[in-house]
Amino acid sequence: MKLKLIFITYLLSGIYSSGNACGLVVDSLLSKLNIVLANKERFVNQKRTRIKGLTNQLNMVNGLTGKYNIYQNLYDEYKNYSYDSAYHYAKQLQITARHLHDPQRLAFAKMELGFTLISSGMFKETLETLNSINISHLSKDNKIDYYFLKARSYFDLSDFDRNIDYSDVYNPKGIQCIDSALVFCLPGSYNDLALNGLRDLRIGNYQEGLQNYTRLLQLRGLSPHQFAINACCMSYIYEVLGDQDKSINLLIRAAVADLQSATKETVAIYKLADFLYKKGDLNNAFIYIKQAMDDATFYGARHRQVTISSILPIIEAQRINTIEQQRRSLFIYASIITVLILFVVVFAVIIFRQLKKLRIADDLIKAANTSLQQNNRMLEELNRNLSIANKIKNEYIGYYFNINSIYIDKLESFQKSIEKKLSNKRYDDAQKAIKNLNLESERQQLFHTFDKVFLQLFPDFINKFDELFQPEERICVTEGQLLSTEHRIFALIRMGIHDTDRIAKLLSYSVNTIYAYKNRIKNKSFIPNDEFDDHIMAIEAI
Repeated sequence: MKLKLIFITYLLSGIYSSGNACGLVVDSLLSKLNIVLANKERFVNQKRTRIKGLTNQLNMVNGLTGKYNIYQNLYDEYKNYSYDSAYHYAKQLQITARHLHDPQRLAFAKMELGFTLISSGMFKETLETLNSINISHLSKDNKIDYYFLKARSYFDLSDFDRNIDYSDVYNPKGIQCIDSALVFCLPGSYNDLALNGLRDLRIGNYQEGLQNYTRLLQLRGLSPHQFAINACCMSYIYEVLGDQDKSINLLIRAAVADLQSATKETVAIYKLADFLYKKGDLNNAFIYIKQAMDDATFYGARHRQVTISSILPIIEAQRINTIEQQRRSLFIYASIITVLILFVVVFAVIIFRQLKKLRIADDLIKAANTSLQQNNRMLEELNRNLSIANKIKNEYIGYYFNINSIYIDKLESFQKSIEKKLSNKRYDDAQKAIKNLNLESERQQLFHTFDKVFLQLFPDFINKFDELFQPEERICVTEGQLLSTEHRIFALIRMGIHDTDRIAKLLSYSVNTIYAYKNRIKNKSFIPNDEFDDHIMAIEAI
């Protein structure tokens, strides 16, 4: 059992019995609290899920040691959530420890039972249980918890009796127990700061107490439960010192943390309700005091129920009186508003008729506007396509005339060479020149020129083409070439030449060969065959 789990129930012992609440409440914090309160079942369901998981584990464990560990985990879940269940598992821990003949576990189980008893307000039974423990069987950390729990018992008795004769007996005993616990604490640790803070709080050394709790809240890794504990302590000190703003802000944040950790035995939201009631915020005060009563009833903390019952009827009665006054005011306002509504209805009918006419006109305008937008989009697409086609046409007209000019020059040169050889009756040289004519080289040169012009128009063609294939299926271009045969076929398609026979003639292949190339390429792509050409046509020119 950890000191942090004991600490919050000490706060529930009634140390907030004095002090006046005043000052401003931060609206943003109250809004956050209301949001968390509206979602409280989510946090409770998370705890129930953990409990269900542990219960399922318990049914599958056979060994006593395993059962003891799961009983401990179940107790930890219930100790600040439900008294009856916590009491049950505390008893199970004792029974299992006896069967294991383990005095250390038995001493620890008794301490857990003591915590449960004091949480429900059974102070006498708590001290009897603690006094029956042989502390030599407790570990160093457990001794800290033991002395703290005993100190809390004395403090709770002092606060419950509210008699100076008994307080003078119980308070010093509680301080002695804290001193005994501090012997086992590391300086600056969580337990050291918490015990010193509590000691300062009980003896009225509030400035040092604030320092201890400030350092405590600055420790890294504090859980919502730990934050709620320390925020409540600081809130009380600020209340005594008269800083109501800081006091109520810390209470709100502590209440949020309690809800987030599904803690049912808590004082923060009860004290917050008391603050807000005194400030006149009856709506929030009623909501929070009801929540405090629901939590106390759910847990089974009878002393908390008695404390809350003393203020709940007062807040509820005041809230009812306020509601009645509001009802009377609302009746007067409703009468005035009714008359105004009659005038509004008359004007509304007139306005409705005008709006109906405007709506019809608006529909006609919208329909015309939609049609105009569609036409504009079609024109833009058409203009874009015409622009691209015009650019392609211009490029390839220049390419066509350039190629024709080159080949006319070559033919003219070749013609002159042949005529010269024939006129000189060098028939063998003429025949040899004809045989040396390399048409394949000329064809490759033609393809190279085509590729160069095409890639000027479509510089991203190869990259876009490769994106239609998995990396291992992409087509490699032979070194020295700009486009492969496969690329060239689909380049012609992108140029608008879809006729297979025409493509075959341009590339000097048979129609069947072109079909074979196209089918093989489409089968390699992850794009459906019937959509492949559409993706090719979607590749844009610069």
